[in-house]
Amino acid sequence: MRSHEDIERAMDAHGSTVWRVCVLYFRASADAQDAFQDTMIKYSLADAVTFNGEEHRKAWLIRVATNTCKDMLKAASRANVPLDEGTRAEGLVSSDVEAQPASFSSEVVDAMRGLADPPRTPLYLSLYEGYTAPEIARMVDAPVNTVYSWIARGKTLLKEALS
Repeated sequence: MRSHEDIERAMDAHGSTVWRVCVLYFRASADAQDAFQDTMIKYSLADAVTFNGEEHRKAWLIRVATNTCKDMLKAASRANVPLDEGTRAEGLVSSDVEAQPASFSSEVVDAMRGLADPPRTPLYLSLYEGYTAPEIARMVDAPVNTVYSWIARGKTLLKEALS
């Protein structure tokens, strides 16, 4: 198990990014919180994984968060419960204004949430995290040209959704 200091460092450095990935997948705050918590638990228990720097650690956390969210979405035991206004993700997006990009508004989040995955995750990594297509290709284990196509398709769909 990783040390308490290592977990805190990872949360301080990459927690907001992991949180935003989770919010992109879930409207309900409890689901996003569960996915975030599961991701950080997986990080704390993955002491056999060694990282080649902070970018590798960040990419690993993003990938684990994405997979955790996908697993939660396809779980057969998932119950569909109507949301009240207090549990919508729109209220969660700006919980720490300093940590959020200026363009990370609930309108954009809702539009991105409406996209299929892919292109949702590659588009997010490109637009909000600043990763290049070759870097994203390594993260998601896909050909670079496929990632370029996902990003282009995602931008087109996002533009249509926001128009």
